[in-house]
Amino acid sequence: MDSGSRTRDSRTPLTGSGGPIRLSSLGRSRTVERELVHRTSVAEVLLTDVRPFGPLSFCAAAAWPRSHPTFPRGRDDRHSPWMIVETLRQLGIYIPLRHLDVPRTARFLIDDLSYALDVDAEPTAPHGASEVTCLAQVGGLRTDRGGNVLTGLRMRVDFLAGHRPFARAAGAARFLDAERYARLRSGADETVPSGRGPRPEPALLGLASESDSVIAVAGEALLVCPADPRHPFLFDHGTDHVPGTALLEAARQAIALRSGGRLVRPVACRMSALRFTEHAPPAVIHCSVQGRSGEFLFRQGGTTTAEGVLRYP
Repeated sequence: MDSGSRTRDSRTPLTGSGGPIRLSSLGRSRTVERELVHRTSVAEVLLTDVRPFGPLSFCAAAAWPRSHPTFPRGRDDRHSPWMIVETLRQLGIYIPLRHLDVPRTARFLIDDLSYALDVDAEPTAPHGASEVTCLAQVGGLRTDRGGNVLTGLRMRVDFLAGHRPFARAAGAARFLDAERYARLRSGADETVPSGRGPRPEPALLGLASESDSVIAVAGEALLVCPADPRHPFLFDHGTDHVPGTALLEAARQAIALRSGGRLVRPVACRMSALRFTEHAPPAVIHCSVQGRSGEFLFRQGGTTTAEGVLRYP
């Protein structure tokens, strides 16, 4: 968490050019359109309302389910930190599509993302779902040569439970029109290979089921190899490359394995995507553990495709 974060009372209105917004007035009864967060399953939509309250500033409501099939709460009822990442991802799609005139046909690419979680302030899962408020600030806008089409941005999001901040996340994304993306990815295969090969025990990776495993052991190497190529969260819809969230989960599982099950729940992360990670051949995961941190990188065809670090309490 940023040491400069301040507690905000949910009864205190946020004031912007569009007028005041009270956090308690955000809609929490239904989710936003699934198409506006690039989800096929309605059950995976976390956002329930997003409203502008100033120039490039937005206030959003999210519902984190008590029981998520892929990332269940821990024994202490804390949510998976990947709920932060997924909320950031959904905001990074919804806000450009709904409020910044990016066309629905655009393809979104993550350049980098990070988060930091305050374990003393984070919410525990109550009955039903945790009501989370997000304060998003957009910057670093990039446009085409004519200055008319938005091609990229950066976003920073503060997360609050009630009126208490508990996490901050940030990331950068690019937007490509369908034609340019098609030229860039000509010949790419959306088929996720069926996962085969020896796998670590799920409990060692902090998993409830082997079907959630995205790594396989090949001698001394670890490979990105999803056990379920149609995984309801990691592969909710077809994609011609390995999604960033799947890479993060592969890195988490690899570090959990290399640490002997000691490092399972990261409270901070940073990842940079340097190029596309293809479905095949399987990318190799290199990771090293030092104290409470694990560094990782993915290599494919002799080239590093993504790298980063996960930190643990």
